[in-house]
Amino acid sequence: MTRPNTPVLDRVAGPQDLRRMDDRTLTQLADEVRAEVISAVSETGGHLGSSLGVVELAVAIHAVFNTPMDKLVWDVGHQCYPHKILTGRRDRIRTLRQRNGLSGFTKRSESEYDPFGAAHSSTSISAALGFAVGRDMGRPTGDSIAVIGDGSISAGMAYEAMNNAGHEKRRLFVILNDNEMSIAPPVGAMSSYLSRLYANEPLAKMRSLAEGFEAALPAPMRDHAKRARQLVTGAMQGSGTLFEELGFEYIGPIDGHDMGQLLPVLRAARARATGPVLIHVCTVKGKGYAPAEGSADRGHGVAKFDPVTGQQAKSRPNAPSYTSVFGNALTDEASRDPNIVAVTAAMPNGTGVDIMGKRFPARVFDVGIAEQHGVTFAAGMAASGLKPFCAIYSTFLQRGYDQVVHDVALQGLPVRFAIDRAGLVGADGATHAGAFDVAYLANLPGFTVMAAADEAELVHMVATAAAHDAGPIAFRYPRGNGTGVLMPERGEVLQIGKGRVLQEGTDVAFLSFGAHLDEVQAAARMLEGEGVSVTIADARFAKPLDMDLIRRLAREHKALITVEQGAQGGFGAMVLHALAAEGAFDRGLAIRTMTLPDRFIDQASPDEMYADAGLSRLDILRVANQALGRDTKIVSLNRA
Repeated sequence: MTRPNTPVLDRVAGPQDLRRMDDRTLTQLADEVRAEVISAVSETGGHLGSSLGVVELAVAIHAVFNTPMDKLVWDVGHQCYPHKILTGRRDRIRTLRQRNGLSGFTKRSESEYDPFGAAHSSTSISAALGFAVGRDMGRPTGDSIAVIGDGSISAGMAYEAMNNAGHEKRRLFVILNDNEMSIAPPVGAMSSYLSRLYANEPLAKMRSLAEGFEAALPAPMRDHAKRARQLVTGAMQGSGTLFEELGFEYIGPIDGHDMGQLLPVLRAARARATGPVLIHVCTVKGKGYAPAEGSADRGHGVAKFDPVTGQQAKSRPNAPSYTSVFGNALTDEASRDPNIVAVTAAMPNGTGVDIMGKRFPARVFDVGIAEQHGVTFAAGMAASGLKPFCAIYSTFLQRGYDQVVHDVALQGLPVRFAIDRAGLVGADGATHAGAFDVAYLANLPGFTVMAAADEAELVHMVATAAAHDAGPIAFRYPRGNGTGVLMPERGEVLQIGKGRVLQEGTDVAFLSFGAHLDEVQAAARMLEGEGVSVTIADARFAKPLDMDLIRRLAREHKALITVEQGAQGGFGAMVLHALAAEGAFDRGLAIRTMTLPDRFIDQASPDEMYADAGLSRLDILRVANQALGRDTKIVSLNRA
């Protein structure tokens, strides 16, 4: 593939090289960085649009500030590709999101230029304020710069941090990257507020001139001039912007693609700031690449693509995705029950609720990047008698855990949690892996926790959740495509707490929970080829457990092995605890629990990640042989 011509970028080993360039050269550098991002992501896939939107901003920040002494935090970190190219990682940029390659997000262990890992949103201002306190207490830290998107700033955590930073009055720079479009179009009053500021850009320029004039006036005249300016600019009741009310000096809005605006504003802010400053920068997601600018999501997440045409090289799936199966099943249930509503946190497409939204738009609610609010909002709807499905990725639901405990579980409210991206997710790596939801939900009193073994089971679990009014219920399912099983016309309501047996044997019993069933079945076939008789059961429920099934499996087999796509402390731990309470281990039961290991798994393909985690079919075979006391050399021969 032809690489772009980048004579200026070729002279950049790190940000210090940018600080020796004039403004015209920096503008050319930005053009070359954009070309490099497009070229690299065409080979790797990834978050294209968000990174293209901050090319000029990344160049300007590194040219003006003294990174890595000054701490730059990107929020969300998926917009960091230009930053990585400029900070000594260009030679590895084509390993992005690959096994043993660069992370798709900022990562402390990867570079000193990544002072804080940010793969979830709305954390940057809190972290930057922490660095500012470290600086003021004598740590070897310079300025703190948080770049936060307009979607990220919709979350309450950002305002908690801004309120605290305004109170602290410490020198701190927050750059609001306002592209008027987060992953989904941003919702609510904040989006409208930023749009009004953007529309008043000429007044913002007048204001900057007026402020310079006012500064030269004697104090009494300065106050009168300021009040007059506030009347002219339409500030209500003599107040400034929301950000000023929170204690920040507000600058902007400015064009984030105009180096002639960016560079002088950043230089002036760095030279003159004494307290917290918010710089409002307006950008275009996907800027400079027509296929991204013209797509519905501005090229947010792309597969490998042809850089000339923008055509993505997505393979045709043999089975529908779990996400689409959920979305269609939910829409089908909603067509029969007007009380069913759906809640998502800025991910209608990612969770599949957009399918229901197209048919029943008044019953689908996107709360923005606000998982805490979303959970309690769903709890309120449940308390009113509605049937809310709260569709949030496993790793994002962690952000609303207090609300899950206090507002849902404690009150026994029938909120239905649809947990997408359960298990390991591939290129997004550890930050987006759904490893902990079984453990953090199954320990809550009154919760029902399910996991779909395949896409047909997911349809049944949607129906089961819709029919369940006795308390909160959750069902988890992985990212990606299903297994190609025969799909039911309509979901069946499962008996709560009852699993199913897929095949009967006598030697070893596999009790699978969730979508690793196909790997269990593959391992079982290998064992049967070695003369071992195998039972395979699908637990379906981690809570309540099917104790009749578990007792029988333990009693009638030489070994019992649980398998799950989750962390230690989840389904297997529930089974162990239940058996121990009944004295099952008093008679020497051979049992093993196969879970994700007690460490984070870096990005790779899902198959490679599960192999790294010790959950491949060969690992299942090895554990079964060990539990049966058989010769494990067989496994090493098979693996070879």
